[in-house]
Amino acid sequence: MTRKPLRLFSLAMINLAAIGAVKNWPVTAVFGLSSVFYLLLAAIIFLIPVGLVAAELATGWPKAGGVFAWVKEAFGHRTGFLAIWLVWIQNVLWYPTVLSFISATVAYFFDPALAENNVFLFCCMVSLFWLMTLANCFGIKISSRISTIGVIFGTFIAGLIIICLGIAWFMSGKPLQITFNWASAIPSFTSPDQVVFFTGVILTLCGLEMSAIYAKDVENPQKNYPKAIFLSVSLILGLSLLGVLAIASIVPQDKISLTAGSLQAFSYFIEPYNQKWMLPSMAALVGLGAIGSLSTWILGPSRGLLEAARNGELPPICRKHNRHGVPTFMLFLQAIIVTVLSTLFLFTPSINNAYFLILIITAQLYLITYTLMFSAAIRLRYTQPDTPRTYKVPGGKFGMWFWAGIGIFACLLSFFVGFFPPEQLPMSRPIFYVLFLVVGIVLACLMPSIILLFQKEKWKHPLAHEKNKDL
Repeated sequence: MTRKPLRLFSLAMINLAAIGAVKNWPVTAVFGLSSVFYLLLAAIIFLIPVGLVAAELATGWPKAGGVFAWVKEAFGHRTGFLAIWLVWIQNVLWYPTVLSFISATVAYFFDPALAENNVFLFCCMVSLFWLMTLANCFGIKISSRISTIGVIFGTFIAGLIIICLGIAWFMSGKPLQITFNWASAIPSFTSPDQVVFFTGVILTLCGLEMSAIYAKDVENPQKNYPKAIFLSVSLILGLSLLGVLAIASIVPQDKISLTAGSLQAFSYFIEPYNQKWMLPSMAALVGLGAIGSLSTWILGPSRGLLEAARNGELPPICRKHNRHGVPTFMLFLQAIIVTVLSTLFLFTPSINNAYFLILIITAQLYLITYTLMFSAAIRLRYTQPDTPRTYKVPGGKFGMWFWAGIGIFACLLSFFVGFFPPEQLPMSRPIFYVLFLVVGIVLACLMPSIILLFQKEKWKHPLAHEKNKDL
């Protein structure tokens, strides 16, 4: 079956769905006015380097697999397997956070108090994830359409409504929760626990390279992939800056819900006008945006892991796919794991704490992957200098060292501060917070090596239906 190529617009929408969703704004808004500083800092030392480096890697090696293919080319198949494994497992851990956001949004259709009801969140989270898993079984065209619809309604329309209401609130002279002065704009760096949320900010900007997994399916990838990257960066940063300020201006910092902060802000906007009937409509828009983001991530990393399976890193059963080229076994396996992980929301006394705990370990694992990606880009400039790259990071080898080096520095800095419990969230047992991260990170990094201990020769043999067939 021949699949139609993805166009530049669809690819840009996939990027926006993965990163630019309104659901990401509350995590940054907890910083108040200094959120502008953190967003700009994250864009300069992380988002822009990721965009530049991913554009070169994707146009130099426009093959399925994305990070797996790049790191494998630079450091060998074992390290490549580690990279794509971390991408997949951190997404499995991340899914409950976006699912809890969507579930909290759904709660606003009925009763906002349900956003703090653990049982309601759990049931909604599990049902939605299985539904989206089944939808993604129909291939990337369906996935990209869901992402596009989610971006249009949940990011552009919902985001612009929040931004416009924030501007109107400011212009009308209503009281603000932040003070616009230099003292408030520059954050305090007196202790790491005051800036640990920066790791969360970095995570909200992760994923720009993920669309490279679709590079093989893009129409004219050498030209369209870099264009989509830079268009996405501009839109993501512009919308995020204005949206985060709108939320931070209206909702008190200590009351911002990490799972429902966007709708909190909207409810604050409409309360003086007694227009609460508008809240369900806004919840529908924000929910669509989050569903678009969820759809993008459900299929992308699994396709990357499929390439690792085809390379012999995983048992043959992991290569099972349907006629749409979708790795069905991997999709259903991650759905089962996500169902188990979602039970955390049944037993935690604080939704915000559970949300952030999962968010931070997700970020830590992703930062390891990015460090490998940046390092691979530097190494490939030396080991494969003649490989055609339609786009290259400007400045020759120095330019690559500069931008990839900044990216590595951002990853290491964020990784370090991530081990300090944030002062914005009350953690009853900080030692549990640290142990949870350490044990989780070690287990996740060791798992690929454990899997390869059981590797058999038959893992490398193509299945009957894979011979002479390119997925």
